[in-house]
Amino acid sequence: MILAERQARIEAQAEALAVKAMASSTEATIVHLKLMIEKLKRELYGQRSERTLRLIDQMELQLEELEAKATEDEIDAQAASRRAATLPPALRRHPARKPFPEHLPRERIVVPAPASCPCCGSLKLSKLGEDVTETLEVVPRSWKVIQTVREKFTCRSCEAITQPPAPFHVTPRGFNGPNLLATILFEKFGQHQPLNRQSERYSREGIELSVSTLADQVGAATAALAPLHALIKAHVLAAERLHADDTTVPILAKGKTDTGRIWTYVRDDRPFGGADPPAVLYFASRDRRQEHPNAHLANWRGILQADAYGGYNGLYDAARKAGAVTPALCWGHARRGFFELADIAASARRGPGTAPISPIALEAVKRIDALFVIEREINGLSADERHRDRQERSRLIVDELRTWLGEQRLTLSRSATVAKPIDYMLRRWDGFAGFLDDGRACLSNNAAERALRGFALGRKAWLFAGSSRGAERAATMATLIQTAKMNDVDPQAWLAATLARIAATPQGKLAELLPWNWRTQSTTAIAA
Repeated sequence: MILAERQARIEAQAEALAVKAMASSTEATIVHLKLMIEKLKRELYGQRSERTLRLIDQMELQLEELEAKATEDEIDAQAASRRAATLPPALRRHPARKPFPEHLPRERIVVPAPASCPCCGSLKLSKLGEDVTETLEVVPRSWKVIQTVREKFTCRSCEAITQPPAPFHVTPRGFNGPNLLATILFEKFGQHQPLNRQSERYSREGIELSVSTLADQVGAATAALAPLHALIKAHVLAAERLHADDTTVPILAKGKTDTGRIWTYVRDDRPFGGADPPAVLYFASRDRRQEHPNAHLANWRGILQADAYGGYNGLYDAARKAGAVTPALCWGHARRGFFELADIAASARRGPGTAPISPIALEAVKRIDALFVIEREINGLSADERHRDRQERSRLIVDELRTWLGEQRLTLSRSATVAKPIDYMLRRWDGFAGFLDDGRACLSNNAAERALRGFALGRKAWLFAGSSRGAERAATMATLIQTAKMNDVDPQAWLAATLARIAATPQGKLAELLPWNWRTQSTTAIAA
């Protein structure tokens, strides 16, 4: 009776764990399907707001927790079923695993075969085949010291002493190799890990590198890479069209921090079929005065994709020495003002006491979304093809939108909430409608906003820049790293290869080290 009761209790526990695992699996599946629905909605209807991105990020974190919970419950249920001598429960079906990349090295471990047949003991065994189980593994970071030996010779005839030159180091009498320097730079400016955290991690691995030593290496490496930054700057400022934007970055001052600015100018000709490689350029300043964009683009003339910030007005002046810049304002900014008043989901969450949805704002969002649908369909076509499609399909929508906005504005009071985004557009209508007459212009300034996302996330980790020089150094390194990312190049690998070669590269061949040229060389080497 005791054994029977014990067996019944074990079976009941196994059944309860199986039900718990099934519930966890179902919950994870539901969240996974909701996440897929949100992503598909975003692909179909475009980015509705920053809230949608935050919602997707939150759902991905929730899915991560639920998947881990479901796996733990599944393991417990299987262990309980084995103790109860019952069949394992039918749990969730895992997705099929994709094969590992071919370029990864394979280490073959052969399990020793039996010397005799385990059934009859015969020694007459012949191989039928083999089954291979692949497991992805990572080798922990290993440190080594490279000794470069330079033999010294003397001439028996003239007593002259000859010796090969010493290897190049970024810092005089430096001792950090290019791969270590690239790791330090990418961790600091690409992964937003301050030098004190890097120093602590290296110390745990048995390598003592003080913060001052790392800072010295960062400054020297930035100076060594300055010629490449100059080449990228020239490439960006040679564009016919630029995306421009800025974001805040705290800069340390006496007893406080100043609200400095990081300015970005993005060259990306891919939306209109341009063959030139994309690139991004950053600048730093302690304030947001108009003199900064005027200085950054002093000799440039073309189409400027930007918001309605007044600091760019000096570039649009017809009396400008280099000629007036053509504005192309961002429809995404204009849409955002209407969307905040037409966000049905946010209004439902806030409860019944909130302001009602504005029907005018909702209609404006629908009309602007129709333009974005057309833009997604013509993205990547040549400038002439885009211009033709806009004249045939977009111009009528834009003209009707302007007329409709003007009519609605006459019915609104000065204090009406929806009047502000309407006035924002009507007062700058030529800048918004300029994309219709030039196929090179884009409908939004999302390229510049994406380029600033790293600084928006990174300043939460490093809190502030130590000085104006520090902010400028961060802008320089961000230019190199973000440009490499835009060209589908691994920034850390590119920095390591560049730091190893830049000293021996003649001035006239420095362009071969730029990310888009290095990608071509590395792809050719891999194929070979």
